[in-house]
Amino acid sequence: MDIAESLENATHTEAIRCVDMHTTGEPTRIVYSGFPPLYGTLLEQRDQATQKYDHIRKRVMLEPRGHDGMYGAIIRPKTELVQSGDAHVGTLFIHNEGFSTMCGHATIGLGRFFVDTHDPNVFPYRDQLKLDVATQTVNVNIHAPCGLIRVTVPTTADGRKSDPSRPVTFLSTPAFATAIQVRIPIPHEIRWPALGSNKQSITLDVSYGGAFYAIVDAKELGFLSGLNNVDLDVMTSCAQKLKPYLMTRPEIISAVQHPEDKRLSFLYSVMVVDSEIGSKPNNVTGAETGLCYFAESQIDRSPTGSCVTARMALAHAKGLRPAGQRWAYNSLVSNHFGEGSFSAEIVEDLKDSVVVQVEGQAFYTGTSIFVVEEGDATSSSGFTMKDVV
Repeated sequence: MDIAESLENATHTEAIRCVDMHTTGEPTRIVYSGFPPLYGTLLEQRDQATQKYDHIRKRVMLEPRGHDGMYGAIIRPKTELVQSGDAHVGTLFIHNEGFSTMCGHATIGLGRFFVDTHDPNVFPYRDQLKLDVATQTVNVNIHAPCGLIRVTVPTTADGRKSDPSRPVTFLSTPAFATAIQVRIPIPHEIRWPALGSNKQSITLDVSYGGAFYAIVDAKELGFLSGLNNVDLDVMTSCAQKLKPYLMTRPEIISAVQHPEDKRLSFLYSVMVVDSEIGSKPNNVTGAETGLCYFAESQIDRSPTGSCVTARMALAHAKGLRPAGQRWAYNSLVSNHFGEGSFSAEIVEDLKDSVVVQVEGQAFYTGTSIFVVEEGDATSSSGFTMKDVV
């Protein structure tokens, strides 16, 4: 087909090439070619991308090429940790609102992608990846904005391709709880119907797993049936009120201050949890479910790997989760399909923080080449329907 071939062979300077994957239904659009050059440390590259090229982030994430729930990763072959030899490759994470600091579901997909990529223009250090013959796995060290993520990818016997039948695992950056059982008053102007008229405050926790999460039980928000058959529209309306409000509260502001870099100091998400339900694989002690709201009311379809890390750190700080105890974390999607949960365990106790191992599976869904045709003002920078009404 002539037109398909012309787009596939596009050399236009604004052609952006992507591989699409999903992890428990949550997309990862991997931008491997066409993003403008970025320089400096990875966080400096993130700043440049935000300030100079946010229209490209919107173009790839939003309509008409994406949607409100799209998520992505931009490969960064050169970072300070790549240059030092600590990392093989870097990445930036993107969503419907901007750039995030860590993403577990995307990391699981990226692990497979980097093993399967043999193009030196995309991944210059692919030949440095070493096969562990005994386990048929390859380790990939990925530099994310939050730090170094150590990923283990199952492979075929020769190590040249990933094995989708076995889960990918990653080791988190140090994770830690910053606020436990904090009482937050709820003023009249942001109340939601499920809260009722008598409840004047809610209690929640804050924990860090590469990003900061406010973690609150569904029943604490007034949803007495938890996340079992939850009305998603009603819960979303609640989250749309709650998250912006929390970002103004001094208790939350003080709890999301990263000890090493202020650029990591912000509330990324509200995670609504239910410890009473969840698909439970055979090799775990227990299971629970979470519903993650981040960015512009974006709902994570996956169990949210970075918040799994944060929740493990929180449970450990509360004395509920010892090192080595495996736990299953679900989303509404994994509960629906009966598969796709993430398993996690604490593998290192650093006294003030923990290192968590998270495992899950990601799958390829397709490839894309995105162009902007001359005269197309509508799609040169992506949009949402909120922008036009």
